[in-house]
Amino acid sequence: MNNAIRDRESERGSAGVKFAITLAIIMLVANAGYNYVPIAYEAESVKTDMQTAVLQGIALPGKLNPVDNVKERLQKTFAVNHVPPNVIMDVRQIGNSITARVAYSKEVSILPFGIYTYSYVFDHTATPSGFLLKQSS
Repeated sequence: MNNAIRDRESERGSAGVKFAITLAIIMLVANAGYNYVPIAYEAESVKTDMQTAVLQGIALPGKLNPVDNVKERLQKTFAVNHVPPNVIMDVRQIGNSITARVAYSKEVSILPFGIYTYSYVFDHTATPSGFLLKQSS
C-alpha cells in the first residue's frame, strides 16, 4: 500500500510547474505596476496642480491677466510631470471664475517586449471651488 502512494507518476513535478507559473504571473503583474503607477501618479499630480493654478488664478490681485498666469503655471506643471508635447490645454475665463481643461494620452507598456501597450487617456477640467468663488459672486 505504501508503494502505491509513492509511485503516482502523474503527480511528480507539479510543484515546480505551479511555482514557475505563479512566479511568471507575479512578474507580469509587477512589470505592469512598475510601468503604470508612475504614469497614473503624474496624472494625479497634474490634476492637483491644475486645481491649484485655477484657484490661484482667480485670487490674483492687480492688473495681471489670470488666464495667462494659469497657462504659465500649467506649462511648468507639464514639464515637471512629463506630459507629452501633444497636450491640449484650454484655459477660459467665464465671469469671475476660470476653467482649465487638459487632455493628452500616453502609451504604457503593460506586458513586456511590446506584447500589450495601454493608451492612458487623461482628460480633466478644473474649476475653482471654495471661499474665493463664494465671495466674488
